[in-house]
Amino acid sequence: MVAFVVLILVLLPLAVCRTPPATCPIADPLPILHKYYKSGDLVIAGITSQIYIFMNPITFEKRPSEKLMDDLFHFSATWTSLASMELLCMQGRFIPNYKCDARHNAVAVIMGPNSDVGLHVAAILCIYKMPQLSYGSAPMMADKAQSVFFHPLFPKEAHQNMGIVHLLLYFRWTWIGVISVDDETGERFEQEIIPMFSQNGICFDFTEKIPAIAFSSGIFEMAAKEIEIFKTVMRSSANILVLHGEIQTMITFRIFFHLAEVEDVSVKAKGKVWIMMAQMDFTSLSFQRDWDINVIHGAISFAIHSVQLSGFQTFIREKNLTSEKEDGFIRLFWQQAFNCAFSNSVVDQNDDNICTGEEKLEALPGSVFETITTAHSYSIYNGVYALAYALQNMLFSRYQQRGIVDGRRLDLRDQQLWQLHHFLRGSSFNNSAGEKVSFDQDGEREAEFDIVNWVTFPNQSFLRVKVGKTDLKVPSDKRIFIHEDTIVWPTSFNQKWPLSMCNDNCHSGYSRRKKEGKPFCCYDCLRCPEGKISSKQDMNDCLQCPEGQYPNKDKNLCLPKHISFLSYADPLGITLATSALFLAFLTSLVLGIFIRHRDTPIVKANNRDLTYTLLLSLLLSFLSALLFIGQPGDTTCLFRQTTFGIIFSVAVSCVLAKTVIVVLAFMATKPGSRMRTWVGNRMAKSIVIVCSLIQVSLCTLWLATSPPFPDFDMHSINEKIVLECNEGSATMFYCVLGYMGFLAIVSFTVAFLARKLPDSFNEAKFITFSMLVFCSVWLSFVPTYLSTKGKYMVAVEVFSILASSAGLLGCIFSPKCYIILLRPELNKRGQLLRRKL
Repeated sequence: MVAFVVLILVLLPLAVCRTPPATCPIADPLPILHKYYKSGDLVIAGITSQIYIFMNPITFEKRPSEKLMDDLFHFSATWTSLASMELLCMQGRFIPNYKCDARHNAVAVIMGPNSDVGLHVAAILCIYKMPQLSYGSAPMMADKAQSVFFHPLFPKEAHQNMGIVHLLLYFRWTWIGVISVDDETGERFEQEIIPMFSQNGICFDFTEKIPAIAFSSGIFEMAAKEIEIFKTVMRSSANILVLHGEIQTMITFRIFFHLAEVEDVSVKAKGKVWIMMAQMDFTSLSFQRDWDINVIHGAISFAIHSVQLSGFQTFIREKNLTSEKEDGFIRLFWQQAFNCAFSNSVVDQNDDNICTGEEKLEALPGSVFETITTAHSYSIYNGVYALAYALQNMLFSRYQQRGIVDGRRLDLRDQQLWQLHHFLRGSSFNNSAGEKVSFDQDGEREAEFDIVNWVTFPNQSFLRVKVGKTDLKVPSDKRIFIHEDTIVWPTSFNQKWPLSMCNDNCHSGYSRRKKEGKPFCCYDCLRCPEGKISSKQDMNDCLQCPEGQYPNKDKNLCLPKHISFLSYADPLGITLATSALFLAFLTSLVLGIFIRHRDTPIVKANNRDLTYTLLLSLLLSFLSALLFIGQPGDTTCLFRQTTFGIIFSVAVSCVLAKTVIVVLAFMATKPGSRMRTWVGNRMAKSIVIVCSLIQVSLCTLWLATSPPFPDFDMHSINEKIVLECNEGSATMFYCVLGYMGFLAIVSFTVAFLARKLPDSFNEAKFITFSMLVFCSVWLSFVPTYLSTKGKYMVAVEVFSILASSAGLLGCIFSPKCYIILLRPELNKRGQLLRRKL
């Protein structure tokens, strides 16, 4: 079909230029070619394997015995090489290595459609420095000298590979399968594309190579291999499959699925989106005519940018067999296209397969003949124009140098073929469709790629719908443009955007972790840890929120933190402050009771000065708890821990002094005891002063070396900034607490040992119980304090202060208040000597 298009384009009924080349309009150079064609001076040949298309009336017929070998030799290296040599020996004469036709010299060749054709043609024609334009992919030439004469109409394949990457990234397809032909072009494709895909976060479920077309004894092995590949492809979880190949690959591709149907491979072949290369086109052998083409429904392919040529559809409708004498190809095409044969026998007139010549090309299904200008056809069209411009420019240049002598027209045969290369490289022109066609200095075509969506119909016809384009000359974020709404997807997707990922996306709030033994785009999704977020899908790591912010519940957004401290407006703060004031009031009430009944025996028996000092220290302890509530400031942070430590040390020292006095008083009652000199206020005051001064010294050292200060804790609580008092030195803080605990343990020990002394002097039982409560509170304080954060740490310490102080107040003074207020008859000296307190 491509060859047929070449013929059509060359023989368009264009106006003939009757003037010398110097005055011919440059906008439409084809008339010049037509002129030289009429005079028999010019031959431009197109080679599609063994088929020739010439601009002169000479056409080589195929040898009858070949009959295309049932269409199997279209891509034969042998026939391509033979065609190249026959091109040099026209008029039916074939003498290898001898340029035998002096009149009809081919000045250029437009060839294709695959790289092998170009490789075999170049091996012969480059000897004669003949320009070669290829509308297929460029071959890899080992001899760099040959590439000088080669001008690809197909853009660099690296541009198409990058376009595929942009397409996959546009649709976020990161899990794909790759199938290529097992030949040099497939190997080169995988070497180039696989690293490119990996660098852009695309990985492969599989890479397979389908056997190249081979018609030999190994055909059964090839079929078995294709069936195995088919099973692998259809079992794959990848919904996107990249198919690399050239124009003949479509034949293999269709065989690929037909074999699966024959072998009854029960898979859903329609559940994949095929991405095909621009080198590929719909090609069909005669025995594939009735095969289902639905497999390409919804496929996406790249194609060299093309436009529909004006008048081409009309030309197709009017095409018949009248040009048979000038075109030996048309009869062969007509028989294959309409599945008929020409016959002059009367016997065959009733045969339904007789060609009448009246058949209409537009009646053929698209799988047999397309009446549109395809990308390959458009490339051939531009190739003809490029040669026309180059020839005109070359003739014009020579015409300026030599002019016309004695009215003799400048003869094309005066030109050397190698001179044409200079005019092909770097050329730029507008074709008759109004589009710019240009070649760079390396002789390669500069062109964009169209993105084409294939839509098939039950009647074996199909449409190529342009749904986008690529342009690598623009910034990377604009290199691909796609009309998403116009794309028709395979039916299994119900017209929804197909997804192709190794696993589902990791949503915001999660990060990816690679699965061991799997490709890099296969991963597990892990919840972001505390204090971190991920605001996008598929993030490799969660990000730490900035200072002063914290993650929301979904861990996909950072929110500003609120300042937190134990305030009087807080319910907890209100409760603790109220409790502290109530206990302080209760302590003041007890102190008032003891002062009012200071002359009663029960008050005198327990050392009034120590009792008053203990009650005052307990009162101040309850009030010191208020220093921990409210917004921390320089003054409150500086003194709250030291004030609490000193006051509590005084209270515990008073309890210790009480206990010691009880023990000494008992010991003094023994006959001849010298302990009487130690019993009295002097001893009690000494114990209180000495024990308190030690704590005062520790606190003074603490304030002098590393005093507490207000600070912000950004990290303890994610949602809040804790305004707290930094203790300055944790060592000094725990030294103050430790010394207070030491006094409590000593008091508890002495009281415990004195608990069985005579009741008349004994206050040790109440002190023992009170110190048991005191020690229990502060022993539980340490682990609780260390395990809490923020304002709750302060609340724990305030609670411990209130609880331990309340324990001393209740256990020591409640029995005495009970007697003083409710049982005054027991508050007599005689009663104290007989009863247990």
